[in-house]
Amino acid sequence: MNRRDFLVQTACGVGTALLARKSLALGLAPATSKFSASDTVEIGRTGIKTSRLAMGTGTFGFAGRSNQTALGSKELINLLLNGYDNGLRFFDTSDSYGSHPHIAGALKQVQRDKVTVLTKTDTRDAKGVRADLDRYRRELGTDYIDIVLLHCLTEGDWTERFKGAMDVLSEAKQKGIIRAHGCSCHTLGALRAAATSPWVDVDLARINPIGAHMDAGPATVTGVLREMRAAGKGVIGMKILGQGEMRNRPDEALRYALSLNVLDAFTIGAENKAQQNDLIRRIAAA
Repeated sequence: MNRRDFLVQTACGVGTALLARKSLALGLAPATSKFSASDTVEIGRTGIKTSRLAMGTGTFGFAGRSNQTALGSKELINLLLNGYDNGLRFFDTSDSYGSHPHIAGALKQVQRDKVTVLTKTDTRDAKGVRADLDRYRRELGTDYIDIVLLHCLTEGDWTERFKGAMDVLSEAKQKGIIRAHGCSCHTLGALRAAATSPWVDVDLARINPIGAHMDAGPATVTGVLREMRAAGKGVIGMKILGQGEMRNRPDEALRYALSLNVLDAFTIGAENKAQQNDLIRRIAAA
């Protein structure tokens, strides 16, 4: 069997008495299902099926670099392929991370239709987004992109202010250039606007139990995400470890994310194979 076609299928029980008690104390449904990082999940009503865990490439990512791209092309590609070999089928990238070429390198060694590629644009005007889509596909070495998000939205009226950019993404979806569109939000006002917008297929939301680097407190954000989920939107979690503030409490953070019952998937950026393998193990043993 070709190593790139190898799929590790693992599942481990979640829902110990301790977790059930904590879940109830937080107002969450007790986790009684079995979870693994490689579980196949569907992102909202997009029809996109992928792994529960996305491989983030943007830890401290801005200005065209991140902790992952700092590893170098060979190391990051090998890290992505290690995840693929362990059943992870979700590549999380962005123009601002500078990781498109690394994603392209990994895509050359796997079946394209077996992988979900999510990227993001900071551009806000129609002409710029159209140019971004062309450039992104060249950089990624792919004819289509699964999910494209308007990145780091802060304006409460963004659905009106950036309608031109939204229309370009809608047109791209109709043409098959992308499969779904949506946003990542960095204020509560922007998040609430996303929850009520029919245009949003997918939202990338900051969520963790201590409220680190989030749009509001965990209870408030979770309430908005429940509205999104009820409306059929795909909800993907980020900042699961609080941008490193819960690096010494990963099991607590993972249990929380798995217990919310609002996240279709979540993204975490490992920086080496040992971290990635440990993360996969912790999700199975949460």
